[in-house]
Amino acid sequence: MDAYFDLISLLANFLLPIALLVFAYFIGNLLEKKHFKSIREREAANQEYPVVTFDTMPKSWNVNRAEMVTGSIVVSLDYFKRVIAWLRGIVGGRIKTYEPLLDRARREAVLRMVESAKSQGYDAVFNVRLETSRLANARRDGKGIAGVEMLAFGTAVKFASRFSNSQ
Repeated sequence: MDAYFDLISLLANFLLPIALLVFAYFIGNLLEKKHFKSIREREAANQEYPVVTFDTMPKSWNVNRAEMVTGSIVVSLDYFKRVIAWLRGIVGGRIKTYEPLLDRARREAVLRMVESAKSQGYDAVFNVRLETSRLANARRDGKGIAGVEMLAFGTAVKFASRFSNSQ
């Protein structure tokens, strides 16, 4: 009976957490790949829509109206990647597990901003800026990152005519 109890104890204390980490790793990767696929499809659908970072409108743009538009997203790392990032934080160096997270967040925030501008009938967005912030703490002591918010914002414009003749 003690051997049975020891086996159950071993499973509960050692193998179960490892199994949960492996499960989290595969589910996290699956969800991340699905999100990247969605982003690529939506970027392809919006590739002709002008989105620029310069803070002054091109002189050829004959604008009828303008308004600020935003797009934001809150994302979090899966538990497995959080553990890997924590281990990397101990020894220092580049934390590669955060890079796809931030790439997804930037691209999704810009897409949401573009989709907002298009749905309101605007023809382009200029002066695009990105902001990021830590949204929540992963630990009670206020350290660690459970999630980040990425905000994309810019000035959406509606052309009076597509382009003036003076280009």
